[in-house]
Amino acid sequence: MLTPSQARADFIAQAAQRILITDGAFGTEIQNWKLAEADYAGTLGLSKDQKGNNDILALTKPEVPEAIHRAYFEAGADIAETNTFSANRISQADYGAEHLVREINVESAKLARRLADEYAARDGRPRFVAGAIGPTNKTLSLSPDVNDPGFREIDWDTLVDVYKEQAAALVEGGADFILIETVFDTLNAKAGIMAVRQLEQEIGREVPIMLSMTLTDLSGRNLSGHTVEAFWYAVRHAKPVTIGLNCSFGATQLRPHVRTLAENADTLIMVYPNAGLPNELGAYDELPETTAGLVKEWADHGQVNVLGGCCGSTPAHIAAMAKAVAGLAPRALPQVETVTRLAGLEPFLMAG
Repeated sequence: MLTPSQARADFIAQAAQRILITDGAFGTEIQNWKLAEADYAGTLGLSKDQKGNNDILALTKPEVPEAIHRAYFEAGADIAETNTFSANRISQADYGAEHLVREINVESAKLARRLADEYAARDGRPRFVAGAIGPTNKTLSLSPDVNDPGFREIDWDTLVDVYKEQAAALVEGGADFILIETVFDTLNAKAGIMAVRQLEQEIGREVPIMLSMTLTDLSGRNLSGHTVEAFWYAVRHAKPVTIGLNCSFGATQLRPHVRTLAENADTLIMVYPNAGLPNELGAYDELPETTAGLVKEWADHGQVNVLGGCCGSTPAHIAAMAKAVAGLAPRALPQVETVTRLAGLEPFLMAG
């Protein structure tokens, strides 16, 4: 019998009172620091160029992620997502830093935990830490070789092990939840779920999961071809504390897909869109007030429980969101009829 998560209970209690706020982008905020390769590399003596390895800053320049976490908490965030999107063995191998995966995740989670507790102590409002796990650059569902559709760069057991290594370190460092985010391959997400379930058995306590899908086209599918509703049915067994969407598009493009999730998911909805679409230079121009106005429409229609930002969003965007939805009622969970719900690429409901 697993020890229940107090963080899940506290989070659900807070979400019943108001719309919660998660933080914004890390990558684009780190870019603003104009760091040199030496800043990333520190004194670790790694053999490969580290420029762009944002996750390793937890070891080499922790003042950078600390300042970003602080800025988001000051903006009104209730959740700190750890700076660990690529802190897994597969992604860190590109930098020759795969042996540092545990240390990166532990230190990143410790940093976020310390700041979350500091801000909670100031005003008595709980702050939460979501251990962020990205999808890696491998896919279980698709072949990278057009001439060999059956080829896979990675197998299920390996990916489960990769995810478990990262999740264990995040929990060790103090993360409340494991956030499996930017899900472009539903099977990858299932491997992440399996990893967390195995970890729970090893440590004897519940580790709540958050899940966030990313769409690859405006029809509302991810790269493995699943619609938003089919994705929910494919992962509903994990009993995630939140389900939602992030990245790929701005709030305007996500509107119909947020509505679909809100109508079908009997758990909390968390959405953190990009700050609009990138311009021709890859930068994001959508102003904080614009983004806040767009996500407020979801809140006005009772479709969201947690809001935040992804690529291009800043502390100013998060502050504008927090202000826009202050006092608005959070989404009420729908009463979902008990029927058999299956998922291929499309949802399938079997009448009783």
